[in-house]
Amino acid sequence: MRSHMLRNVASAAGLLALAAVAASAANTVQMTGAGATFPAPIYTKWFNEYQSIANVQINYQPIGSGGGIKGVTDGTVDFGASDAILSKEQFDAFKSKNDGHDLLTFPTVLGAVVPSYNLPEVSAELNFTGPLLADIFLGKIKKWNDAAIAKLNPGVKLPDLEIVVAHRSDGSGTTFCFTDYLSKVSPEWEKTVGRNASVSWPVGLGAAKNDGVAGLLKTQPGALGYVELIFAVKNHLPYGKVKNKAGEFIKADLKSVSEAAAAMKEAAADTQVSITDAAGKGVYPISTFTWLLVPNKFKDAEKGTAMKNFLSWAVTKGQDQAEALDYARLPKVIAEKVEKRVALIK
Repeated sequence: MRSHMLRNVASAAGLLALAAVAASAANTVQMTGAGATFPAPIYTKWFNEYQSIANVQINYQPIGSGGGIKGVTDGTVDFGASDAILSKEQFDAFKSKNDGHDLLTFPTVLGAVVPSYNLPEVSAELNFTGPLLADIFLGKIKKWNDAAIAKLNPGVKLPDLEIVVAHRSDGSGTTFCFTDYLSKVSPEWEKTVGRNASVSWPVGLGAAKNDGVAGLLKTQPGALGYVELIFAVKNHLPYGKVKNKAGEFIKADLKSVSEAAAAMKEAAADTQVSITDAAGKGVYPISTFTWLLVPNKFKDAEKGTAMKNFLSWAVTKGQDQAEALDYARLPKVIAEKVEKRVALIK
């Protein structure tokens, strides 16, 4: 009799446990996002960790900044992500398609775009300038042993090898950052190509996403392309130093990227600002914020609350994980302002 009662108690306890799991799953807020590949490694880490401490499951697709802007505007995802600075027309398009509501931008971390190359016979870290990179991507400099490259790299034996330019084929915030920089340092680039998430490339091979360009760089001897810093690091790709406004050849790292944001602390919390070619010593010149694109009003109030809570966590506790993935954390003053701005989400 006692054994029978114990079995009944155990069975009831099991049913209660299953019911609790089912109830928890039913109460989990499901959110979808899409956009920039640039911050995909840190976003993947954040979303996985946040799921373990909050009843929120976030599915993020790294399809490029252009796709993220389109997705949040069309309402196919709950939020977007972009390293590209949105135009007034893009903000207006969101407003017109979403009952007059606004699209908010929240900086999350900082990163760098680096000139990476495939030259196995060259062990030295190569030096580049902005005008030199512009001339290469314009197709004006075609070989690695060109005098313009050799002048910046004395003592380096450069191969008599064609430069294979590698670039993004999709709409990309990484492309926006790189072309924004080239537009600031090369009048010819600004006039003929310009800055955008997608541009008409004068030369080169295209590949989708940072991973695609990294793949081209790994397999194509003589290739030169641009990728986000972490993609160069994780693929063991060499990348060069870039001359900044102070005349220093600087390699991208956490300190040099953070220095690029130092002069922009006041504005960057509540609007998108370009920090490429920033002034100051120790600055890496192809640095950028990356932003989450969030509607100021969600049709589902639970999703609005979940997004507010996530953003508050991301700019506080989440920042502790940035540097391990080669992103620079937000300056404290910006993080504090972002935390206050989440109240704009309804």
